[in-house]
Amino acid sequence: MEQEKLDYFKSMLNEEMRVLQGEAGKTVTEMTLDAANFPDPTDRATQESDRSFELRIRDRERKLINKIKDALDRIESREFGICDDCGEDIGEARLKARPVTTQCIDCKIAAEEKERRV
Repeated sequence: MEQEKLDYFKSMLNEEMRVLQGEAGKTVTEMTLDAANFPDPTDRATQESDRSFELRIRDRERKLINKIKDALDRIESREFGICDDCGEDIGEARLKARPVTTQCIDCKIAAEEKERRV
């Protein structure tokens, strides 16, 4: 892949990581400040449910941050945009839609079909 395109994807990934890390920091701050102790059990249950939902979202984002770091490492090693399964180039449209992907569309479809059969 050309250096110009690698720089484009690196910039895109770095921006996405910055946003995700900012959201994580905001969540920690909000949870620390929102330590209200509601006497009503229903209000407490609602607060716990909201916190649980927020933490699940942050866990998914944490996993995405790790994938972004891996993608940035692949950019540095010039392996970005190459399918892990078949070794072919991953389409630019696919990389724009999901820059952390490690499979071309054909290998991803095959993997999903195999999962459904199991």
